[in-house]
Amino acid sequence: MMGRAGVIFAAMVLTTAPNTAFAQTDDDQAALNQLGLSKDVHLLAPRDPSVRKATAIVNGTIITDTDVDQRLALVLANSNGKISQEEKERLRAQVLSNLIDETLQIQEAAANKITIQKAELEQSYARAASQFKKTPAEFTKMIRGLGSNEASLKRQIEGEMAWRRLLSREVEPFVSVSDEEVKQVIARMQAAKGAPEYHMSEIYLSATPATQAQVEANMQRILEQIRQGASFAAYARQYSEASTAAVGGDLGWVRAEQLPDALANAVKEMGPGQIAGPIPVGGGYSIVALVDKRQVLTSDPRDAVVQLKQITITFAPNVTKEQAQPRMTAFTEDLKTLKGCGQVADFAKKWNADVVDSDQLRIRDLPPQLQPTLVDLRVGEATPPFGGSEGGVHSLVMCGRDDPADKTAPSFEEISSQMSDERVNLRARRYLADIRRDAVIEYR
Repeated sequence: MMGRAGVIFAAMVLTTAPNTAFAQTDDDQAALNQLGLSKDVHLLAPRDPSVRKATAIVNGTIITDTDVDQRLALVLANSNGKISQEEKERLRAQVLSNLIDETLQIQEAAANKITIQKAELEQSYARAASQFKKTPAEFTKMIRGLGSNEASLKRQIEGEMAWRRLLSREVEPFVSVSDEEVKQVIARMQAAKGAPEYHMSEIYLSATPATQAQVEANMQRILEQIRQGASFAAYARQYSEASTAAVGGDLGWVRAEQLPDALANAVKEMGPGQIAGPIPVGGGYSIVALVDKRQVLTSDPRDAVVQLKQITITFAPNVTKEQAQPRMTAFTEDLKTLKGCGQVADFAKKWNADVVDSDQLRIRDLPPQLQPTLVDLRVGEATPPFGGSEGGVHSLVMCGRDDPADKTAPSFEEISSQMSDERVNLRARRYLADIRRDAVIEYR
């Protein structure tokens, strides 16, 4: 969304954009005619795959096979190679569509005298590299190792920067949010205190009656890839037509009433970490992921900061579950007699156990399976044992906890900014749709 940091990378492998475009002129065509070549030409050697071949010409700017291949290489790397040839061809078509939009955005910015300087591109590229804890040179080597090229990523960075600047000049000044509208939102939030709120991500593709079946099938394939381990954020950047694509599809925190009915009904049935779709929404389909959920203006008990002692007993190598069971049972029963962290040292000595101290941990940062137990655990109590005979058996003893205070409503400025972002993003989608309608695109 507008107003958020322009993060280029939030997943291990992200998308890139085409290399520097080439413009074909009448002089170039005249030079070819002067060669006097016969129409009956036979190739005497196979085509060199490194030679560029035009895939589309967008208002005179060429997008080549190489441009598509370099973008596709990162998508395939993100899919861990688990992709059929049919799916690969479908991905190529989607990549080309995205590159066309990217080219149109750069062209529109240039038409409005907006250009991105080389020094700015290099700075953004260096920031992207730092997110992987690499120097720009190391980052370039990594990208090339995936079969892509640093010029592709820089092209995407250029497109995103140019488009944001264009929107800031041509769209944002004409979007306004009144004080009364913000006050109404604050009042609704106060009235909704305790209601569920969801942190969501989305992938959206538009569809017409003629393309509905094809788009739905495409979304189903994307969903399958994500369920097989592909990055949701990377696929959102690559395919989503929503304005949230630039931030990996992140919608932020929303309430059910802010969503279309179909999405609201789906998210109410989801748990953190789950995905759903394709879901029919106005003008297309969505895939949504529930990152987390909470209650409006209410503290989340998982945000409690706790101090823990972990007790671990181990077993001899090759011990069977049946052989370990008596000791595990006795350990479980003895834990019930433990009265506070002051007794942990003696308890551990009795069981020849290892003890690890952990301070300043948030419950939400611990394994999801343990969080419900720890939320209800009082100071001095121990969790039931967890683990197994192979890795040892563990128990966590609660030594202290600082529960979070109730949340306050976002500030007036934060709400106003979010509402403005949403309106800018809506107009940005309409703006791009208008540019597409006026474009001259020739496929080769």
